[in-house]
Amino acid sequence: MTAVQDNPPGTTAPATHLPTYDDDAAPPLPHASLGRLSPDERFTQVGSWVAGFALAWVLTQRMLPLGGLPWFLLTWFVLGTLVTGVTAGMRGGTVEVKDQVASSVITGAALVTGAALVSTIVFVGLRGWRPALNLNFFTDDMSGVGPKDGFDRGGILHAILGSGIELGIALAITLPLGIGTAVFMTEVGGRFATIVRTVVEAMTALPSIVAGLFIYTVLIVALGFPRSGFAASMAIAVMMLPIIARAADVVLRVVPDGLREASLALGASRWRTVWHVVLPTARPGLATAVILGVARGVGETSPVLLTSGAAAFVVTGPTDGVMNSLPLFIYTNVRSGEPQAIARAFGAALVLLVLVLALFVIARLLARPKRVTRVSRPAPPSRTAPPSRTARKVVG
Repeated sequence: MTAVQDNPPGTTAPATHLPTYDDDAAPPLPHASLGRLSPDERFTQVGSWVAGFALAWVLTQRMLPLGGLPWFLLTWFVLGTLVTGVTAGMRGGTVEVKDQVASSVITGAALVTGAALVSTIVFVGLRGWRPALNLNFFTDDMSGVGPKDGFDRGGILHAILGSGIELGIALAITLPLGIGTAVFMTEVGGRFATIVRTVVEAMTALPSIVAGLFIYTVLIVALGFPRSGFAASMAIAVMMLPIIARAADVVLRVVPDGLREASLALGASRWRTVWHVVLPTARPGLATAVILGVARGVGETSPVLLTSGAAAFVVTGPTDGVMNSLPLFIYTNVRSGEPQAIARAFGAALVLLVLVLALFVIARLLARPKRVTRVSRPAPPSRTAPPSRTARKVVG
């Protein structure tokens, strides 16, 4: 039974207000979806940019003396963003207008960045493909080769070996120091760790010429060490250390605290927890941090110019005197002013560019999360299945 509550005497039941609908009113416009755009939204967006294109052409080519492709592209972007905001305001409110304008600005910035990257790669590739086609470009050095000689003589073997030796020494120094600094900032903490983090963040924006002057003043002028590949390695290490420490610090802070607490609860010490739990968990991110540091150090020119000097022959000893590298080879050949030497510089720049791009691709691949494969569990035994032999013996 359901109890029915009567209204008190002298009172009336409250009126129930039902929503009324106007049959003649137009249906509300659909809001922009957060996922894929609908055909109507895509048509509106494309039409807005086509209208901006037409307005930019009329404004720059017919009304104002703004000839040239840069003025046209800039005017098209401004007018296209404006038309997109107007159409978004016709369909929705202020929130949708802000969303469409912000989306247009971010997309435009991404296109500008991509165009700059592609144009750099294409320009360097077109200027440097001729010397790179010769095998001797990778197997010979520049000893006895003049700036006007053809591409069938000379190469960048000494520069490649010099860059490899200098980066190897710098990596051997910065790898334990950078990861150790990140472990100290993340796992130890305290007031001094805050000071170290501030110094690391400040050194991240350190100009390369300052690092070269520091090593030149301390190692070469004060201690009397000769200009060599080892001095250049010290300067490169100064540039790589804050990059590796900062990136490794961010990676270690992402490791869940539950893993540390579980290891400590099982009786492990703090350093055993760091060595066996924290560092293996963050291994892909730490590898990415190291590769980013190497990509920063491989293209430095100012520190190497001050601390190493250029040599036209192969030098394998880091303390045997001046040692060439790829950035320094590019710098010295561009300064010569000869077309052949400039073409060799662009060929070395193409090799350096490919090396840096390969390092960044490896870093992105290492930073990708691993896919967890689901293992199918075996189906539970059916209740109607016949008992096993052991069960029959027990029952018997």
